[in-house]
Order: sequence, then C-alpha cells, then structure tokens
Amino acid sequence: MRFVLAVALATLAVSPAALAASDKVVDQQQISALEARAAQAAPKEQCFLYAELAHSMAELASQQLSAGDTAKAAASLKAVQLYAEKIHMGVADDAKKLKTAEIMMRHTAYRLKELMMGAPLEDRPTLESTLRQLDQVQAEMMLQVFKR
Repeated sequence: MRFVLAVALATLAVSPAALAASDKVVDQQQISALEARAAQAAPKEQCFLYAELAHSMAELASQQLSAGDTAKAAASLKAVQLYAEKIHMGVADDAKKLKTAEIMMRHTAYRLKELMMGAPLEDRPTLESTLRQLDQVQAEMMLQVFKR
C-alpha cells in the first residue's frame, strides 16, 4: 500500500510543470521557440524537448477541435506524429529527464484518448494513428527507464 501511494505521489510530484500546459492556451510563438530549442539541443536533451512539443501540439489540437477547426487540428496531430517519430529515433540510454518525458507522453496519449471519444467520426482515424504512435513511443521510453 505504501509503495502504491509513493508511486502515485511521485507521479503527481514530477508532472505538474509538464502538465500545466493543459490549463492554459497554447501559444504558437512558444511552440516555435521550443522547436528551435529542440533542433539546436544536444541529443541527450532532445527527447524531453520533443516530448514537450508533442504535448503542446496535442493541447493545441484539442483547442482547435473544440473551436471546430478540423483542418488545423489535423495539421497539429501530424506535428505530434512527427515529434513522436523524432523521439522514437532518438530515445537513448543517456537521455536527460527520460522519466519526465515518458510521463508527459503518457499524459499526451491520455489526452488524445479523451479527444477521440468526443471527436466526429471523420477525425478519428488521424487521432487513432497518432495515439498508436504515441503508445509505441511511450512504451519504448518506459523500457529505457527500466533499463537504467
């Protein structure tokens, strides 16, 4: 019982900063700045930065779907897939903040599952493919965390 409570508290303690993006409006300038930072970052740091980007773009897609702008939401989901692919290609044993990035990817996948439940049928294939890719990347990240 203590172990379960400790894991739950650790998850909550690690993720508020990472999950705070869901409470505010995602700004395109912040995303552009984060993209530039990720492109210039050392390989050790890119995993976390791309996880942040994927999370931010998923939140942006959520906002766009809520506003009824399905074309922009689809483009945002394609960006999530691109960042997930970059994470997949760059997951390394020595990545910094790997556990935090894995938690962020898990939250992003959860958020996309919520979106999929309320999304129109024509938007679901893009959400499903993005979700499958995020689940695969999150599983790879989890394996790396436990491999350490």
